[in-house]
Amino acid sequence: MPDDGLPAGAVARVLGVSVTTLRTWHQRYGLGPSLHRPGQHRRYTTEDVARLLTMTRLTGAGVPAAEAARVAAGGAAFGAAPPAEAARDGGGYAIPVGRADPAARGLARAAMRLDAATMRSVIMEAIGGRGVVPTWDAMLVPVLVGIGERQAATGRLIEVEHLLSRSVSEALAAVPRPTPGPVDRILLACADEEQHSLALEALSAALAERDQRCRLLGARVPRGALADAVRRVGPAAVVLWSQAEATANPDQLTATLAARPRPLVIAAAGPGWSAIDVPAGVERPASLTEALDLIVPLAQ
Repeated sequence: MPDDGLPAGAVARVLGVSVTTLRTWHQRYGLGPSLHRPGQHRRYTTEDVARLLTMTRLTGAGVPAAEAARVAAGGAAFGAAPPAEAARDGGGYAIPVGRADPAARGLARAAMRLDAATMRSVIMEAIGGRGVVPTWDAMLVPVLVGIGERQAATGRLIEVEHLLSRSVSEALAAVPRPTPGPVDRILLACADEEQHSLALEALSAALAERDQRCRLLGARVPRGALADAVRRVGPAAVVLWSQAEATANPDQLTATLAARPRPLVIAAAGPGWSAIDVPAGVERPASLTEALDLIVPLAQ
């Protein structure tokens, strides 16, 4: 580090947070720049940056900001009770995650800061340590649901959802894929007009962890396009995702059942199908784990 320290912008880039976050940590917790020379803005020393790295690591893992700051500053042992007046990160628009684990709370805080670098880091670390399905179930779903609840209640956080969704997609796409081969026996698609594809991206990444390939068509796949894909590819399994009842069209399932060659497994996945009568012969997996149990044996 230069002898004259680093300005806030450079430190923000090193940490992957915004300058606004640095300013907040300075004002609330005293984790600011300590190097001062007459006529110049204060700058961050090596020790200052080390404290901020600790702060970033702890908050990214879900530790409350006030407690993380006290640990970073060396003023308390990790786990000591935070002061009663500690401010809530995110204010009145904090993302509710219920009893989700600390990693979910850390991700929610990063999402509220629009801190894409930390979001990607937290998600990728969780995937590397736990695997795709546990990360999806225990961390990603609680935060995504919490954002949806806040949007419904306040009409806000659209920007938070978009940036988090992008970060989730990038982290899932980073899961190493198997070597390309001549046959991909699994076809994943969203229902016609269904724009939410993250769950299928998670399923694709979970298959990759098991060294299985698939074709992921993504969002808004019309009935005719799905039928054409089934006819041309001849998949052993088709998973059709619907997030909302408005996009759950059983006609797509009927058309897939009529395809030749007919897939061995056709699955209607997602909460959109919960109140829909699906055609006979269509499976209804209630989770990523159930979907994997259905299709992995067919991918061999």
